[in-house]
Amino acid sequence: MNTLDEQHMRLAVSTANDARLRSRPNPWVGAVVVSLSGEVFTGSTLEPGNAHAEIVALSAAGNHAIGATLYSTLEPCSHTGRTGPCTTAIIEAGVKRVVVGTLDPDANVSGSGVQQLRNAGVTVDVGVLEHDVRAQLAPYLHHRSTGRPFVVLKMASTIDGRIAAADGSSKWITGETARKRVHQLRAESDAIVVGAGTVRADNPSLTVRDVHGPSPRRIVLGNIDPQANVHPCTQWTGSLTDLLDTLGNEGVVQLLVEGGARVAASFHRERLINQYIMHIAPVIAGGDNAAGVFAGPAAATMADMWRGRVVSTTNLDGDIEIILEPNLN
Repeated sequence: MNTLDEQHMRLAVSTANDARLRSRPNPWVGAVVVSLSGEVFTGSTLEPGNAHAEIVALSAAGNHAIGATLYSTLEPCSHTGRTGPCTTAIIEAGVKRVVVGTLDPDANVSGSGVQQLRNAGVTVDVGVLEHDVRAQLAPYLHHRSTGRPFVVLKMASTIDGRIAAADGSSKWITGETARKRVHQLRAESDAIVVGAGTVRADNPSLTVRDVHGPSPRRIVLGNIDPQANVHPCTQWTGSLTDLLDTLGNEGVVQLLVEGGARVAASFHRERLINQYIMHIAPVIAGGDNAAGVFAGPAAATMADMWRGRVVSTTNLDGDIEIILEPNLN
């Protein structure tokens, strides 16, 4: 793989981070235009209804786009939605080569963007830093491929697997940095779900604080008091699979599951979780009469246990964040 291609795509991936909180339900894409003389221009997706990353980068480049190479983390769109097709703008700008991180599974694109560019004589290469790009865009890719939101479970526990003390108190198991990270996860999610029991016990607001970003739509499994802090919210009494189908149809790209133990266990046992984010505190409960991460019966045998893969571990000022995902088959 061309080292310069990797370098410029890495810049595109970094640039895409700027769009993470503003572009949804559109993908958070980064683009880089490299002129014939080596000048570099960047862009990332704006709010829905505004320019995509490729257009932002092309606008920054101006006439320097003639004969240039454009790098985009995701396949350029080829259809007219709230904005015009990026492929047309790329061709009209005189770009001679396009490097794409990964193809877009959206039914309106799905390879047609690459084909339109090639039909116009533009050289297109696909798959540069694809693993990194797909990791960054995992919620979007999942939503467009399945019609359901990407489900993230976040749970905080002691090092011996307890989410509260014996008296039910849980504030605070983890420290300030870990709690700030939770607010970041909320800002990155379109909706958040908790059980009615958690609302009755803790009366949370489930809004974003301490970080910049929008608060997610709030979903409560069950019925709650009209005066609860979580209002306005959706109170859901149907199945979890129906919930995911409904939210997916409504444009929810990422759903954050934030407890409690029964809700976590329900999503886990139905194999609906795409990513587990576990915050482990250097705290020991020291017994078995406090709630564990998952309520209800454990796996009957070793063969029945869920096994995934560790994606990352991060030290959050003493607490440890472990991110797990299902094994790839």
